[in-house]
Amino acid sequence: MTVDIVVLPTPAAVAAQAADGFVTAARHAIRERGRFLVALSGGRTPHTAFHLLRAAPRVALVAWEQVEILWSDERAVPPDDPDSNYGAARESLLAHLPALRGEAVHRMAGEAADLDRAARDYEDELRRVAGAAVDEVPTLDLVWLGMGVDGHTASLCPGDDALMITDRLVVAAWPPGYDGPRLTLTYPVLNAARQVTFLVVGADKAETLAAVREGADLPAARVRAERVTWLVDAAAAGEPTAQPA
Repeated sequence: MTVDIVVLPTPAAVAAQAADGFVTAARHAIRERGRFLVALSGGRTPHTAFHLLRAAPRVALVAWEQVEILWSDERAVPPDDPDSNYGAARESLLAHLPALRGEAVHRMAGEAADLDRAARDYEDELRRVAGAAVDEVPTLDLVWLGMGVDGHTASLCPGDDALMITDRLVVAAWPPGYDGPRLTLTYPVLNAARQVTFLVVGADKAETLAAVREGADLPAARVRAERVTWLVDAAAAGEPTAQPA
């Protein structure tokens, strides 16, 4: 496993680096394997990166017709709910990509009445999209993740049973103290990815990020993909930030 921590001056710089990394990963995957399998996440920084990806020059650098879009997690809400990770990505990015095939967008059914069934259906979808056998863990090319102040990532949260699951790809999670149930990828999928990129900004994350760097057993620190890159702004890294003149 290779871990890189890249400290950038501002949240905007983190979003730009993430967008550039997306383009690089997509071009490499398409050149090597004919398609690009990426799992997106929610949050403000991915939202900013989505806007960068849909605009020149980056949008023309990706063969979007060869991209498969998945998600790392989703809240138990309908796709048009303001809290939907899918809905945010659709409005900020996907709806602006005419070359992206509709059948290549694989959202989690957060609105399902039976979330465990929805999780199992998404497992089947993951394997189908990745061409993995029923006993194989699919390999995604890139997974975007964030990190909460409590150290959670995707919807793998402190104190939740989902942290211990190794025989499922997707589970319904009811993290204690959160605002409702979620669907989330599990560690087997995250750790099988070719690349995981964390996007972390804000001074409120500084203490948690420092703990991760020191080896604390937080959910985000358990991600052990082939290559893990942390894109963090100066505030999250606990470094002085530039003051306006």
